This record gives sequence, C-alpha cells and structure tokens, in this order.
Amino acid sequence: MADAPEFSTLRVEVDGPIGRMTLTQADKLNPLGTVPLREIALAAQWFDSTDAHIVIVTGEGRGFSSGFDLREFAGGGSDDSVSSRDQADLGRLMAEAMDRMSALTIAAIKGPCVGGGVVLAGVCDLRIAADDTVFSIPEVDLGIPLAWGGIPRLVREIPPAIVRELVLTCRPFDAEEARELGFVNRVVSRADLESTVDGVAAELANKAPSVVRATKRQVN
Repeated sequence: MADAPEFSTLRVEVDGPIGRMTLTQADKLNPLGTVPLREIALAAQWFDSTDAHIVIVTGEGRGFSSGFDLREFAGGGSDDSVSSRDQADLGRLMAEAMDRMSALTIAAIKGPCVGGGVVLAGVCDLRIAADDTVFSIPEVDLGIPLAWGGIPRLVREIPPAIVRELVLTCRPFDAEEARELGFVNRVVSRADLESTVDGVAAELANKAPSVVRATKRQVN
C-alpha cells in the first residue's frame, strides 16, 4: 500500500479495511475551493491503491462543509468567467472521482452543510447526520447555478419536485427533513455521530468486499 499523501486542506488515513478522509479547514468551515477539490479527487484515487473498502468522509470542527469558496470569485484574476468555469469543472471532476472509488463511502455530517458540501455529501454512498446538521443550497440566491453535477445527484436521492423546491427557494432544511426525504440514512445526536459512523463502517467492513463493491455499482 502506498504511503498516505500529505494534503494542505484534508487528511487521509487507513486502518485495515476502513479509511477516513477529513476536511481540515475547520476555521473556515471546510470550504471547497480549487485546492480542496483537487485534493479530494487525488485522495479518492489514492484510496483505490489501499486496502480500504469503506471510507468515512467528514469535516473537522463544527461543520461538514461551507461549500464552494466564494472568496475565490471575489479575488480571482482578471477573467472571473474563466475562473468560474474552471471551478465548475474541478467540482465535477471531484464528484466523478468520488463516484469512481471502489470503496463504499459514508458521509458523517454535522453542523452547516452548504451548497457544494451538499454535493460532496450526496456523492457518498451512505449519509449519517448529526441532529444539529443544517443543509442549504444557496446558489440560486447568489446568482449561480448549482454545478458539479449536483442536480442529477440530488434527483437520484430525492423526488424531482422537492429538488426543484430546495434548489430554487434556497431554504435551509434540517437533518430530520433530510432523512424523511431519503437523502440521509440516519440522524443521531451530535455526541453519538462518530461512534455511530464508526460502528456502521466496522459492520460493513466485515462483509465481503467484492459483494459490497458489486452492490455499490449496481445501485449506481
């Protein structure tokens, strides 16, 4: 197995069959700018070179992810349209890299999960949310479309009429509503999130990896 790469915005670890990808910009609520998007895609590829067949995806600090880093629009270069296209392309490549991972992914979600953070959670195979999680998709209010393949991924999990409402109104929704809509598998207390996710990961790690991978492919 290759040594774990060092990233500037996330940390990757593997312990036997279970891996972990942790966003590490807690002071900024783990934004998804160009560097994190590249690093998540590289990390997804790296996990395929390891023994991990379950990978937990989470964020340090009080939130999962504040989503697309709008500061890159504000400060970015002389041609913002090229910058935004590049960002959209990087987000799409990140989501596709996560999709292609052979390992089953479990998102451990807490606190704010915004915009691109919802896409990152949505590209994971299972989602377990703390009861303090608040989802929001504010892109339309910001005058930009939800990119990164976010709409078709949401429609894969949530009825299309509800996706239209959530994306167009930009209204926040909590973990319990997300569970009722089918976007979240379980809602647990914030204190129990880590132990619950670890327990689910350990349970799945005891199953035949080839069967888990086949099931993931067939569902997708």
